[in-house]
Amino acid sequence: DTGNGEQLYECPMCSLTCTDIQILEEHVDLHLEEHSFSEVGGNIRDLELAQWLQTEEDQRQRSEEEKREREEFKKLQRQYGLDNSGGYKQQFLKNMEREVNRGRMQPFEYHKRKADMMECLAFGIEDEKTKTSGVIEALCKYYQNENKDVRRVWLSTGVDHFHSSLGDRGWGCGYRNFQMILSSLLQNSLYNDCLRDTTLIPSIPKIQSMIEDAWREGFDPHGASHFNNSLRGSKAWIGACEIYSLLTNLRIKCQIIDFHKPTGPTGTHPRLFEWVLHYYSTDNEGGANAKVVCTSKPPIYLQHQGHSRTVVGIEEKKNRALCLLLFDPGCPSQEMQKLLKQNSDGTSLRPLRKFVGSLKEKQYQIVAVDGVLSLEEKAARCQASQVLTSEKIP
Repeated sequence: DTGNGEQLYECPMCSLTCTDIQILEEHVDLHLEEHSFSEVGGNIRDLELAQWLQTEEDQRQRSEEEKREREEFKKLQRQYGLDNSGGYKQQFLKNMEREVNRGRMQPFEYHKRKADMMECLAFGIEDEKTKTSGVIEALCKYYQNENKDVRRVWLSTGVDHFHSSLGDRGWGCGYRNFQMILSSLLQNSLYNDCLRDTTLIPSIPKIQSMIEDAWREGFDPHGASHFNNSLRGSKAWIGACEIYSLLTNLRIKCQIIDFHKPTGPTGTHPRLFEWVLHYYSTDNEGGANAKVVCTSKPPIYLQHQGHSRTVVGIEEKKNRALCLLLFDPGCPSQEMQKLLKQNSDGTSLRPLRKFVGSLKEKQYQIVAVDGVLSLEEKAARCQASQVLTSEKIP
């Protein structure tokens, strides 16, 4: 009260006094609006900061993920020979130069082997130095005299062993196994017509060219795209699908069987062994009571993650246990030569023998040859390969 009867009103927020209550209310409302705006503005600034920080974190994580993906992709390219680091010829020359620098090879030998290699590549044929012949025949003689624990054994038609060389060490097993299969087919008159243009074992670069030919025919477009439709000049690994496409394009009847999971205890694959036994024994070749059955069956391509080998036969022990006989491209010729000698205790066979407990990879694929295709059948299989090329064993 001012003493003259005039009422004063004080602002509770800034102590301003006024004589009109309505004016005071409007004044206080302004305070409240200003305070509210300040709070909202602060919240907006906090939200913008949080969003900015989250965006920065997302961009950092994306950048790190893209970097990891690039590094992983480059690693896979190196692992599977798709990093443009050169192919068979480049690796052969580089490894020979390394041998010379380490004193393991004389310069004159380097130049001779280089000339031999260039000549083989020019003609598209394999160097004979990688081949060991006569092993199947030696096995046949060994089993005829072996009387300990083998009840019966089935062997493929004669198969030459081909081992990895300086040019394909670390990646060439698929090509080497194809050479082994082809060496057997060339000795079987059933396949003369299919192979009339392939009378000699092709070199690895030539095999790469043959696979590209199959892709151009329309086989396995999905697989071809994985290699950008090109193998020549690379160290690209190949597997069961490429072997299937290559053989089928030559009009050789074959199939892929996929053992996609273990069928026995401790991760074993007894169904795989049973399938191989059935493959070799169905035609009752060699007589019902023959201990050693030298069949007319070609060898079988056997693939698992990271490696492949060639099945050349199967043993059945007296206790009914089964044992595969495998040619491994990683086995050097010195070891294979030991098999040509008559070793009565069978120790030289150890690198070949694989029992059920020895094969414990998660998944196996085999490519098995079984006859010749007509041109119509080849065309049908080409079309089918664009959708599905393997049969899964449950």
